[in-house]
Amino acid sequence: MAGAKRVASRIPAVPLRAVAALFLERQHLDRPRGRRLSAANLRRFAEDTGGVQLDTINVVERAHHLTLWSRFGPYDKRTLDRLVYGRRVLFEYWAHAACLVPASHFAAWRRVMLEYGTRPRHRAWRAWVRKNRVLVSAVEGAIREKGPLANADFEHRRSGKRGGWWDRKPAAHALDWLWKTGRTMVHSRIHFQKRYGVAERVMPGAVKAPPLPEHEFPRWHLRQSLRAMGAATGSDLRMYLTFPRIEERRRVMKEMVDAGEIMEIAVEVRDRSAKPVGPWFILAEDLPALARAGRRRSPPRGTTLLCPFDSMLWHRDRVRRLFGYDYTIEVYTPAPKRRHGYYTLPILHDGQLIGRLDPKTHREARRLEVKSVHFEPWFAKSLPPPAADWGRVDRDAGLAGVAESLQSLARFVGAGEVTLGRVSPGALAAPLRRALRAVS
Repeated sequence: MAGAKRVASRIPAVPLRAVAALFLERQHLDRPRGRRLSAANLRRFAEDTGGVQLDTINVVERAHHLTLWSRFGPYDKRTLDRLVYGRRVLFEYWAHAACLVPASHFAAWRRVMLEYGTRPRHRAWRAWVRKNRVLVSAVEGAIREKGPLANADFEHRRSGKRGGWWDRKPAAHALDWLWKTGRTMVHSRIHFQKRYGVAERVMPGAVKAPPLPEHEFPRWHLRQSLRAMGAATGSDLRMYLTFPRIEERRRVMKEMVDAGEIMEIAVEVRDRSAKPVGPWFILAEDLPALARAGRRRSPPRGTTLLCPFDSMLWHRDRVRRLFGYDYTIEVYTPAPKRRHGYYTLPILHDGQLIGRLDPKTHREARRLEVKSVHFEPWFAKSLPPPAADWGRVDRDAGLAGVAESLQSLARFVGAGEVTLGRVSPGALAAPLRRALRAVS
């Protein structure tokens, strides 16, 4: 028992505030909308976070554009297209769902592509590939012969079936398979529709380079995930980037802890009755950065709105533990059961999540409609934050930050007007409307 106490005493104890501050820094939210979109800044952001998630929902703006706006403010979307599909600073792959991934990570994800091609992970995929080898070859041949092609360029003879993933047209499955195995890559997008090209033509230099050795990928993956979060629990690591299998992660974690590359830390929490979440881990090289974050006496400054698919929100339980903020995206919730709205954007102000709002872009009318705003009860009552804490948040400054963020978002989506619906609690409706008028 005495030996166990001595071991425990060597585990550094850090405040929850330090973990939250380092997380915000790694997610490039320590200065929200405070940087300029450039090749270097885009590359650095994607390398730090591991990827920028893509999604088809366009009720406000595409997910990756919203995520980048949160960091860089309004930017020319054509600039991003040139950086991604021209200069190939990022490429599309399945990192945490479909993402824009830094080109510098290609060798690592190339390992996953090769494994997909030789050892499909899902039984349904294995069966489908065995039955459709001729189709896959024909689709790949058409792309090689004709140049970049989209799903719409392939015919579909309907079977009469309706619905379900495997009822898509066969060529769509072939395109997905060729992409996941790295034989093709996303060459470009037109109206958000992917056009696939032969991999060695899309990124010839990257494809020619050797992939990360098989035994190195789990170590790279663990380092990348920890780098992106600063400090993390086992569940955080499981929910951040896709792959590897959990058994590999546990084995590699133990090896890296034993080697001193990863350290266990004890995170001090305010709520002693909270359910234990298991040990926290950090890269040994990041301990000085965590210590600096712990010495901060003031929070990160600035306000922005977060996309529901933002990498900061990839693991909702982590957000709840660090910020006391309970978030659910309600696009999949039946309308009568929604609490906050269809596509709510969390509000980040001075390092705290102070509420959420439900916007919609009316493109023809050039209007950004905010259907509702819900502020967190602690913020509305000017109480201390419930988890990571730098002291009370100035409520008037928070409302002013929300108003300015909405005007910035309106400019970004091409809206000349912002309209505000219901505000909860109602006592904050009038001051928020005044703040909006002040920045309009």
